Amino acid sequence: MATKASTTAGEVLLYIPNLIGYLRVVLTLTSLALMFCAPEMWIAAVLCYVSSFVGDLFDGLAARKFDQCSTFGGLLDMVTDRCSTAGLLCVLSREYGEEPLLALLFTMLIILDISSHWCQMYSTTSLRQHHKSADGNKGRFFLVRWYYASYPFFGYCCVGAEFTYVALYVLARATAEGGGYDATKAFAEYFLMASVPACAVKQVVNVSQLCSSCYAVAEFDAKQKQQ
Repeated sequence: MATKASTTAGEVLLYIPNLIGYLRVVLTLTSLALMFCAPEMWIAAVLCYVSSFVGDLFDGLAARKFDQCSTFGGLLDMVTDRCSTAGLLCVLSREYGEEPLLALLFTMLIILDISSHWCQMYSTTSLRQHHKSADGNKGRFFLVRWYYASYPFFGYCCVGAEFTYVALYVLARATAEGGGYDATKAFAEYFLMASVPACAVKQVVNVSQLCSSCYAVAEFDAKQKQQ
């Protein structure tokens, strides 16, 4: 009987989807550095950020095509996603700093995004399940189950939320640059009309995910006490 060739940690780190993940990290850090330190290069910053976001699609495709799915890849993917979003929201807090309520809103969105996804990951990992799997989300609030089971709904929420933040950044920079970017400013405003509803739905999903995952952990504790 043939035996499986052993796989080393070094080989996992060099999986093709993980290499794409490292590139995403570089692009995200570059975009944030430009946004904070060279705001006049905001177009390049947006291109880097969007490229990193699109890379999230290709690392998943590569993982399935080359049979290189890994726990490390999933961790890298989630940390990159959460840190990218948090970083952009920090940028927005600065861009809209003259509006305290908006700065507070962006801060609250960071807290909700990180806490809901961390609790979701922790609650499913405790049950030795993937955080997106049907088994891992069994018994969760229907919106959470739908979010992870329906790829179109998942994409609508994620793409809508991220591009809402990108459009807000573009709007802020186009406004700051003045008249030469009137068309860009108008496009960003119209784009926000389409993307904000998706972003709002994503926040409802995040709240549902946070509550469902916390309840699941408490339920797990209760079952452990009964044994």
